[in-house]
Amino acid sequence: MRPRGGLALRLTLLVFVCGGLAVGAVVAYNDFITRRLVVREIEDSARNLAQSAANHVEAVLRSTEKVPGFISDLLEEGVYRESELWTLLLTEVEQNPEIYGATIAFEPYAFDDSRRYFAPYFYRRGAGEIEFTLMGSDAYRYFNRDWYQIPKELGHAVWSEPYYDEGGGNTLMATYSVPFYRTVAGERRFTGVVTADVSLNWLQAYLSAIRISQTGYAFLISKNGRVVTHPRSDLVMNETIFSLAEAQDDPGLREIGRDMIRGQLGLAHTRSLLNNQESWLVYAPVPSTGWSLGAVFPREELLGGVIDLARTQLLLAALGGLAFLGVIIAVARSITRPLTALARASEEVARGNLEGALPVVRSRDEVGQLAAAFGRMQHDLKQYLAEHDQLLSIRHELDVARRIQQSILPRTFPPFPDRHDFEIFADMIPAQELGGDFYDLFLIDTHHLGVAIGDVSGKGVPAALFMAVTRTLLRSTAMQGLTLSECLGRVNALLCRDNTMEMFVTLFYGILDTRSGTLEYGNGGHVHPFILRKATGVQELEGTGGIALGALDSARYEVRSTTLQAGDGIFLYTDGVTEAMDAEGQLFSDQRLRACLGQINGAGPEAVVRHVVEEVQRHTFQTAQNDDITAMALRYARP
Repeated sequence: MRPRGGLALRLTLLVFVCGGLAVGAVVAYNDFITRRLVVREIEDSARNLAQSAANHVEAVLRSTEKVPGFISDLLEEGVYRESELWTLLLTEVEQNPEIYGATIAFEPYAFDDSRRYFAPYFYRRGAGEIEFTLMGSDAYRYFNRDWYQIPKELGHAVWSEPYYDEGGGNTLMATYSVPFYRTVAGERRFTGVVTADVSLNWLQAYLSAIRISQTGYAFLISKNGRVVTHPRSDLVMNETIFSLAEAQDDPGLREIGRDMIRGQLGLAHTRSLLNNQESWLVYAPVPSTGWSLGAVFPREELLGGVIDLARTQLLLAALGGLAFLGVIIAVARSITRPLTALARASEEVARGNLEGALPVVRSRDEVGQLAAAFGRMQHDLKQYLAEHDQLLSIRHELDVARRIQQSILPRTFPPFPDRHDFEIFADMIPAQELGGDFYDLFLIDTHHLGVAIGDVSGKGVPAALFMAVTRTLLRSTAMQGLTLSECLGRVNALLCRDNTMEMFVTLFYGILDTRSGTLEYGNGGHVHPFILRKATGVQELEGTGGIALGALDSARYEVRSTTLQAGDGIFLYTDGVTEAMDAEGQLFSDQRLRACLGQINGAGPEAVVRHVVEEVQRHTFQTAQNDDITAMALRYARP
């Protein structure tokens, strides 16, 4: 029966979750980048649009300013008859379509001693019609109006605030007024003003023609913040941007208004006065009048395409994920099906049945290679049993056995990639094809890690087989919930039973509690490991006095413990390290090993093991290795 939560399910979940996270990250990143690029493009376009519209209005107003300036210069240079003034004004209005009306308003009695009011005014009425009126009466004293008084007092041309000129042009307008003077008795005397009117209806029509998505719009405010043009006609000339900010209790809009009347160019986030949607507000100055043009860009409408794209991507990702899941399930099953068959075949081989049929795997991937390797191993074992008396067959079998021996030892590091409460690394370098040394590491449960290192008496095949048996017995016994002392005792008893070869193994076995750092250990005649203290340096681990396993079936094994602090480690090794000899017969020795560990103390387990092995090989340079070299390093990192 296949166990629940087998390799196929775990492989499917792992690949699917990782793929889902990767796709999700790509979709999220793509949405983030797309939004940022689109927003940047919208903001740039908004600035360009607002600046372009403001420049257009500015150009129209600048061209308007030239007309009264030109007439003012003419009036200061000479005296004109009434009919000539009419002709001059009419011509300028006809030739400048942006001008709604124009007048030359004289000071009382300045044009004619008998006429207090004299202000001929030509203005547009209807489609292409230009009408004329003489402004000025006791009901309309034009020389008391702002468009007359302000340039007179200031002595230079000015634009008026927008106003409704009742009695004059009878429309919403803004007036550009230029004072003119004449020299009388050697004195330069103010004589009147020349004006040019711009209808706000023209500005409203121009700005209304600017299309910004569905609900975006453009508007104008005066230099005092009054709404000059706006899609909401109830706001025009009735509200200021500051009164609107007060009504909506919007400090941000009030700050925007300050920047606009200061003549600044900028972009801000606000809400539309039409539908209260989140929007961008881009504003640009109209320098000639001190006005400011604003353009409202509705955020949701402009980002609608990006939002639709994100939804489409999510939908496609979901559909792709379902298809991907189906592919994963199919691939996982195709991988695990032959692995399950190989596992069953390996059980048959372990029982001694070398004739069991192996699954047929035609793929050339790792599963196919594993099946082929297992088939070769099965074949090699049968060949060994059939031709054990032939040296070539023995050598071949020894090589197979060496590969098998190495394969049963943990060779993948880190062995538990998802664990961060400890680090571990080990290596074995056999002196011959087969070695008698071994090491092992396994999780007894979630919080207990078992580590072992051993050295079997003798060499060659018997030692390798005894090593494999010892490792198997230790691991299987350790999983039965026995105490460490009971575990060593049970393994010793099993090894002593029918031990006709009278072989034994020195063994160090420890259990690390990964929560507290407590290390319980027992030692069956093995060399003492070293504790690598982060704070105090290298120390030899205290022994327990036990004898080698397999030597005496009644042996008892004492258990001791020590506590590892965060950053502390333990170094386990076999006597092949300290008894390695150089060409002059000098041993590597315990002292040299301690010094070597002191040099690398604090480094990771892999670095420790490789450093020691390199030092040993440097010591035995060009000298044949006479014993297996095995080392294991563990560093505890408190969770």
